[in-house]
Amino acid sequence: MKDVAFGLVLALQFLTRLPLPFACPWTPATRRWAVRCYPLVGVLLGGLLVAAAALLENLLPAPLLALALLTLWVALSGGLHLDGLMDVADALGSNAPLERKWEIMKDPHVGSFGILALVFLLLWKAALLFVLLDAGASLLLLVMILGLGRFSAVALLVLAPAARPEGMAASWKRDLSPRDLWLAALPLLPLAALAPGGVWLCLALAPFLMLYAWGMLRAFKGINGDIVGTAIEGGELWLLLVAWSWWSFVTG
Repeated sequence: MKDVAFGLVLALQFLTRLPLPFACPWTPATRRWAVRCYPLVGVLLGGLLVAAAALLENLLPAPLLALALLTLWVALSGGLHLDGLMDVADALGSNAPLERKWEIMKDPHVGSFGILALVFLLLWKAALLFVLLDAGASLLLLVMILGLGRFSAVALLVLAPAARPEGMAASWKRDLSPRDLWLAALPLLPLAALAPGGVWLCLALAPFLMLYAWGMLRAFKGINGDIVGTAIEGGELWLLLVAWSWWSFVTG
């Protein structure tokens, strides 16, 4: 049980800005449990967003509530995955040879493609949050979306090859197996049954993951931390779009 607890703390420390000043051992067992806990961390973050929405829904109109929730969403993760998104966008937009793409991703400066990707992603997220709130959609959808977004990262880490033997993705990938993917999915199963449209969100994630993995492997021949973080951001945006489409169809 110690390894489970340490793994959860490691996942929270890595994926969020929640203050957890604990030193955890970095061992194969704690690494595996940390990755298994990624979706659970997403569920926790989604729960915090739902709690904030419940507190603010009678105080703010829907557009401002959507903006407030998106601000909290970004703040809770510290913009970690957005940084990866910008790096990947700059590398892809460069149309450079493979090695030059890797150099661009390592460059701390942000280029025009990265800024455009960030702006459009946040605009789309804000707009989709607004239409979901305005339509009275179940806020449990947010919990599912954040959990599944981080499940995307687990799927890539388990199933896709690392581009380099060193780096963040390679260190997290070490010692993982398909069993870890199934264990990571466990917290999402009851939510999929409880959340309206939860099963459809789970099903909709599969084509996104397949297309994303194919595109990244074709462009970079493997994954790194930036590509994994971009999968979280892209997965969340895709699932927001699916949730809005499903809710609109069901409610007519």
